[in-house]
Amino acid sequence: MTEKTGTHQRNTRAMRQSPRCGAKTREGGKCQAPAVSGKTRCRMHGGAKGSGAPKGNRNALKHGLYTREALEDRRILGELVRASRKTLREIE
Repeated sequence: MTEKTGTHQRNTRAMRQSPRCGAKTREGGKCQAPAVSGKTRCRMHGGAKGSGAPKGNRNALKHGLYTREALEDRRILGELVRASRKTLREIE
C-alpha cells in the first residue's frame, strides 16, 4: 500500500508486513514495533547489535549463584534432603 503525503508517495507495505517484536508489554500484549532483521525482538527489546548477555555468561561470575557448579551442588543437595525426608517418614 502506498500513502500520499503532499506530492510525495510513500511505500509502507514492507514496514507493515515485517515481523513484529514478540516482547511482552506491561499491559500483557505484544510489542508492535518491527523486529530487527533476522531477530525476533525490536531494537528496544534486545534486537539491537551488541545487546544481550556477554559471551560465556560472564554475568554468572559476579556472585557465582548461577554457575554450573553451584547449580549442580544445589541439585544434589535437594536430592539428599528429599531422600532424607523419605527415610525419616519410613522410620516413623
